[in-house]
Amino acid sequence: MSHNADEAVEILYRTDWGRIVAALIRITGDFEIAEEAAQEAFASAVHQWREAGVPEFPRAWVIQAARHKAIDVIRRKTRFREKLNLYAANLDEAVLPDEPEANDIADDRLRLIFTCCHPALASEAQIALTLRTLGGLQTDEIARAFLVPAATMAQRLVRAKRKIRDARIPCVVPATNQLPERLDSVLTVIYLIFNEGYAATSGDSLLRTDLCAEAIRLGRLVRELMAPNPPAEATALLALMLLQDSRRDARLTEAGDLVVLTEQDRARWNHDQIAEALPMVSEAFRGGPGPLAIQASIASLHCVAPRSEDTDWRQISRLYQMLEQLQPSPVVTLNRAVAIAMAEGPREGLLLIDELSLHGDLDEYHLLHSARADLLRRLGAPEDAAAAYERALQLVSNESERRFLERRLSEMQLAAR
Repeated sequence: MSHNADEAVEILYRTDWGRIVAALIRITGDFEIAEEAAQEAFASAVHQWREAGVPEFPRAWVIQAARHKAIDVIRRKTRFREKLNLYAANLDEAVLPDEPEANDIADDRLRLIFTCCHPALASEAQIALTLRTLGGLQTDEIARAFLVPAATMAQRLVRAKRKIRDARIPCVVPATNQLPERLDSVLTVIYLIFNEGYAATSGDSLLRTDLCAEAIRLGRLVRELMAPNPPAEATALLALMLLQDSRRDARLTEAGDLVVLTEQDRARWNHDQIAEALPMVSEAFRGGPGPLAIQASIASLHCVAPRSEDTDWRQISRLYQMLEQLQPSPVVTLNRAVAIAMAEGPREGLLLIDELSLHGDLDEYHLLHSARADLLRRLGAPEDAAAAYERALQLVSNESERRFLERRLSEMQLAAR
């Protein structure tokens, strides 16, 4: 019995934390009270379910228990009887059915994700709050993901919640005229979470699969919550993440060393994820492609090529040109240069990279120097390639990438002798 109860609590926490907290925030109007009450309700569930068994509606049980816990939390946190009475009255009035309606849960979470990503909050606070409130990650887990001390992350979360409270930011879905701007912020935060998992800024491993999985889960959530007609860019983001993540198992050797795209074993790609994502790419691209739809289309061209040499690099370079027009950035130009090098030869790509280097926009970006080094290597200029690899090594902070660059540098140093 205790094993089943513990497993039920663990599953509920993993799958429904965001739903439960969202419902409690609607009831209490306070992030901190909602989270504390939810934590205490889960702790009670462990003990009571071991003895009495798992209830028919576990989530509703936890929400009801948390509602009563919230009254206790308020009682402990405030000296003002009026405030206690006001909150308690609101909580007593918020009568929940045995199992909350699916639409209520969806609306709660949709409101909450837009609140976590409110433009008044700094980007790092939006990411942390989204992971904590909707993802259920503990503070120390979020801190490890972004390589900051747990105390720093705790302060960041507290400041974000207080900013929401003090600025009286409402837990609502924005008005229609505000939705595009706010949706962009939501999608950006989710994609930043995914990118940190897909190519960790620093640390021993290139991949953080837990962050990738959480970002994909949040991407699905936003798309589902905005059904039946989800925005094209929400669909594009989910497709893009699924396609990028499909290559996960082929990106590292068993020793944790980086395997570049052209050398990956495509049999190890997750072809079920690719099959799920491809129709979404077409759907997102139909209504006038946005930046995420273009990136998803680029990822799809990699994924549909049976072999590396079958990749349609000319089409990829054209798509990067479209992306440059919509969202100009030196990084997009660098990616277009790499695509041109693959389509037309390394010399053409190198000309564009050298032009970027002259402007100095990416001088501190290790991927510019590693891309330049690779093109010089392919052109048979080992000494120049070695110098570029050395510059990339000065800037890289991830150990998997560092080991890859060190191997390439050694090859070029040998070739130059």
